[in-house]
Amino acid sequence: MPRIRSAKKRMRQSLSRTTVNRAQRSKLRTAVKKVRTATAAEAESAYAEAVKLLDRAGQKRLIHPNAAARQKSRLAKALAGKK
Repeated sequence: MPRIRSAKKRMRQSLSRTTVNRAQRSKLRTAVKKVRTATAAEAESAYAEAVKLLDRAGQKRLIHPNAAARQKSRLAKALAGKK
């Protein structure tokens, strides 16, 4: 356990950020899975939601921006295959 006050604060910040990031990452993964498992009719709206979350995650550096772009590209390809 940290003894210095600033180290204690950093630990508190780290814990709170970790919980927020974990929730966001989980939400993102769920959205991506929904696109992959959706039927052709549902896939369009699921794709729009996933793209929105991927863009935000890349912007906020939750995941690397290139990783977000790569996932969007692969989802678009999968969506085109369902049509």
